[in-house]
Amino acid sequence: MNNLSLALIGVSNSVMENEERSSEYVLSNGDVYRGAFKGMIPHGKGKYTWLDGTIYEGDWEDGKMAGKGKIRWSSQAVYDGDFSGGYLHGFGTFIGSDGSMYRGSWKMNSQHGIGRKQYSNSDLYDGCWREGVREGSGRYAWSNDNIYIGNWKNGKMSGRGVMKWFNGDLFDGFWLNGLRDGSGCYRFSDGSYYFGTWSKGLKDGSGTFYPAGNKHLSKLDLERNKDKRNKLLSQLSSDHLDEPVLPSVKRSLSEKISYSFRRGSGGFSRKTTFLNDDLISTDSMKEMVPLDRSVSITSNGSQDGQTEYPDSKTVAYEREYMQGVLMKERIKNVSKLSHRSKQRLKFAKDVENKSCLNIFEGHRSYYLMLSLQLGIRYTVGKITPVPMREVRSSDFGEQARIRMYFPRKGSRLTPPHHSIDFYWKDYCPMVFRNLRELFKLNAADYMMSICGDDGLRELSSPGKSGSLFYLSHDDRFVIKTLKKSELKVLLKMLPRYYSHVQAHDNTLITKFFGGHRITLKHGKKVRFVVMGNMFCTELRIHRRYDLKGSVQGRFTNKDKIDETTTLKDLDLAYEFHMDRSLHEALFRQLSLDSAFLESQHIIDYSLLLGLHFRAPEHLRSLLEPPDSQPNAENTNNTDGVNSQGDILIPPRGLVLVTHEPGSVSIAPGPHIRGDTLKAYSIGDKEVDLLLPGTGRLRVQLGVNMPAQANHKILQADIDNAETELFEVYDVVLYLGIIDILQEYNMKKKIEHACKSLKFDPLAISVVEPKIYSKRFITFLEKIFPVQP
Repeated sequence: MNNLSLALIGVSNSVMENEERSSEYVLSNGDVYRGAFKGMIPHGKGKYTWLDGTIYEGDWEDGKMAGKGKIRWSSQAVYDGDFSGGYLHGFGTFIGSDGSMYRGSWKMNSQHGIGRKQYSNSDLYDGCWREGVREGSGRYAWSNDNIYIGNWKNGKMSGRGVMKWFNGDLFDGFWLNGLRDGSGCYRFSDGSYYFGTWSKGLKDGSGTFYPAGNKHLSKLDLERNKDKRNKLLSQLSSDHLDEPVLPSVKRSLSEKISYSFRRGSGGFSRKTTFLNDDLISTDSMKEMVPLDRSVSITSNGSQDGQTEYPDSKTVAYEREYMQGVLMKERIKNVSKLSHRSKQRLKFAKDVENKSCLNIFEGHRSYYLMLSLQLGIRYTVGKITPVPMREVRSSDFGEQARIRMYFPRKGSRLTPPHHSIDFYWKDYCPMVFRNLRELFKLNAADYMMSICGDDGLRELSSPGKSGSLFYLSHDDRFVIKTLKKSELKVLLKMLPRYYSHVQAHDNTLITKFFGGHRITLKHGKKVRFVVMGNMFCTELRIHRRYDLKGSVQGRFTNKDKIDETTTLKDLDLAYEFHMDRSLHEALFRQLSLDSAFLESQHIIDYSLLLGLHFRAPEHLRSLLEPPDSQPNAENTNNTDGVNSQGDILIPPRGLVLVTHEPGSVSIAPGPHIRGDTLKAYSIGDKEVDLLLPGTGRLRVQLGVNMPAQANHKILQADIDNAETELFEVYDVVLYLGIIDILQEYNMKKKIEHACKSLKFDPLAISVVEPKIYSKRFITFLEKIFPVQP
């Protein structure tokens, strides 16, 4: 017996090491292998038995499980299927000790591909998996007959999907992390409908409720949509019965095994790793998405406290919700539908036809999107393996470019694709790679957000630039097309920009993650920049403003204002009061950032300001349509004034508490700036923002900043002219400096001269950088006054 204490039974010493032979080895720990060998390693058919009773029987190749095989654990869990390199890899069936069963594709011991899993509680998932979790398209059927069909991400319902409850209720719309989030249509079992928006599972924002029997519901063409959904149901439930159907689930095998037999040791060694216990435990979705009864009309009434309505055939109810609470309702006669109402009635049909990808089909931007994704995937993949180092002056130079040709059929260096032939250029790749590292942005997350299968969404331009805007599927990144002059400004200022953001962690200036150019057929060139999305926030943005500090033409047509409108300087009717230390930190950084932009001769930049209101009274200022009828429960309370004429001051909804890293998310994001801020009100300690009933958020510069918004009531609205009254709202602010690529060049100097002949030279937007910077800060000091 050798030093490994292996006993060789029934093997002739004359058998040469390189011959295939069948024998039995007994290891000193009690494990036993019976089967074919090649030399001194298992090769061919064999059976390995562990001391704890686990058994593998099947094919071996060069000392590893490979081919067809079956493994039974001591827990009685069983896998029967393909192996490769010692891993569960290919197609196979796993039966857990709890009775759950998965049949489908595997990759490196994880469900990956198409598969079906039946859980021990009889829930069933049929669809796509990625590394052990549900990801992609799939169908989940609960044992109580609830069904979801749609997209998944990280094991949760995310993206476009349809949920049907056992009682006949149905939601058709968008999801995020297992909750309704975004636009959607909720159909109740009694035939009534609600069209609106949701946030984190709660109705949030405006919507319209149509009672059962409303004559305009026929315009929805819902039966056709129902046929489409039934077709999708039948495809998912039957098409893959004979083929592997694998949704991605967090449950995997109780033991993940990789066995290697090594030459030269006179025997074989065993290497064991463990799979997540999830796979043999119950991985069913215990927490069901609740029914939405808050807008349903039933014989028992709804949570809104209304059981009888005027003629339901000609009436609809326009509602305003704040985090699931009904704040306002208007009864509207829909005998003659407005254009906006007709658009809402088409919602269910429209939303089904607008996935993240097919939005671009037949549009020139579809090819730009595909080309952009291909180029970024190539560039990031090429630059990431390069060892990190400090940037050099040469990294900013003309030669600091990555160029590649992407033919549609593919090449030795590029994959085949569905776009058109194009040339790709990546500017200063090492600099932008270091910037992404500086902003703590993981390369894999960056590529998945922009280049993942969910695609990009095209946004309409909020300004006059005519640029195309794309938004990543997770809302983290904005991609904007640039003019040639704007790209030149970016590359020219890049060395100073890099130094500035490196020196100031709390900078409010736009974060840039990459600069690219695509050259299409016939030489057309399109330039892009990738930026962080400042409004990728944990709280809903109710109002947004673009503030430059100028007044000429800086207002918005009130007929065009809704929650998504970006308002301007003259539209802002609030002053914001915040903690003294937060205010000092804000203006210290604003001064540094504006001085930097002034030094680069940049003008036309603005402060993008987002407001999250913790009280709903501001929503009453929205214009009401002419055919609106006030609801009885709201007639005693309008515009923040009750029937006695008293101003309604909402209770405090924001509390600053000492920062606790374990209680809030500290993960960096594309919009997050630097350190946790300190507050004067609690002894200059780092703080978190506590939102009663909502959560706890980390306070950073430009992110989750609490304030009070004061709105002065006009004298015409009150009886006593000597009294000065304000409406006060608790708000959470999100802000940053955007549009920093306009240089004060000769063209702008001429524009300034021409406009100065007609308007006040100091009131127009185009002024020299020093004046622009000073006016910008002065304006912000007025809307963010110092606390006395």
